[in-house]
Amino acid sequence: MMFSGILMLRACESSNISLEQVNQQRLKRNGHSIQEDDFSTIVAEHQDMVLNTCFRFVLNREDAEDIAQEVFIEAYRSLENFRKESKLSTWLYRIAVTKSLDHLRKKKRKKRFSSLKRVIGLHDPTEELALPSSTATPEEVLSGNERTEILQDALSSLPDNQKTAFLLSKYDGYSNQEIADIMQTTVSAVESLVHRAKKSLQNKLEKHYKKQ
Repeated sequence: MMFSGILMLRACESSNISLEQVNQQRLKRNGHSIQEDDFSTIVAEHQDMVLNTCFRFVLNREDAEDIAQEVFIEAYRSLENFRKESKLSTWLYRIAVTKSLDHLRKKKRKKRFSSLKRVIGLHDPTEELALPSSTATPEEVLSGNERTEILQDALSSLPDNQKTAFLLSKYDGYSNQEIADIMQTTVSAVESLVHRAKKSLQNKLEKHYKKQ
């Protein structure tokens, strides 16, 4: 995949490392030398997950690719700190979520989160957003845009921890235990975050439509 090669080269250049150095990376754990998967393999196997995760938070393909690059740079530099008791994918997911939230805070793009329809739907970030139906009237198109904006505002108003737990649960289908591992918290805390997120979204939407 072209993205894999480009991301690999950009990550290596930004880290001031060569592909040969990457492929020779070894970790020391419990007194034993462990041959890690070469970095290009790590990128190839996990790039889609990382890119999709970043995209769902920033909703911009170029930004998502830049953040994904940062994720793998951070992963390479932190390989020695990777704890084998956790999954590599969980570890990378955690970095991707953190980097994405940092990006949003810095750029003040908190209103650019996905609508609820896309959160619980099957949106592919590699595809262009669908154009309005050719049979839709201007009024229908406007109404759809308004609903999307309302949902975006409701989701973006959630605290970061609620938003993250909600996305992981309702979009990615992660179990509460997996979300707890990613967010480095307890299962009960995850359950509370998801519940509060749902309740908050419901209240915000009900209040909006009662005003209509």
